[in-house]
Amino acid sequence: MFRKNIMRKHSGESLEEGTFADLGAMHFDDEEFTLAGAKATVRVGEVFRFEDLHAMTKYVYNGDILLIDYTSISNDQIAIKRLSTELKNVANDTKGDVAGIAKNYIMITPNGIRIDRNKIRPGLF
Repeated sequence: MFRKNIMRKHSGESLEEGTFADLGAMHFDDEEFTLAGAKATVRVGEVFRFEDLHAMTKYVYNGDILLIDYTSISNDQIAIKRLSTELKNVANDTKGDVAGIAKNYIMITPNGIRIDRNKIRPGLF
């Protein structure tokens, strides 16, 4: 019941039971801000081959946080090693940080932002 009210409020349409909402096409009323005013932006990228990485690392040099999904190349150990080495070099260049987040995700941050390697677990706050 509560979810229906949220969907009606933002999309102008109500959802019927058993239907799906296209979240990519959904627009919210307070979504009018731009990314230009933010100090840093979290960017999400997907690597299909090692050569895709060059275009993504430009965001880190510009001060953004980058979360990379490398599932497409996860079976190619040489490509993963090259990806890891290149991201470590970018982190050193920007005095940032790089860490594996999940099985096929790596996060790289610019100067001044560190990645905590400890997971937050319920009940241990």
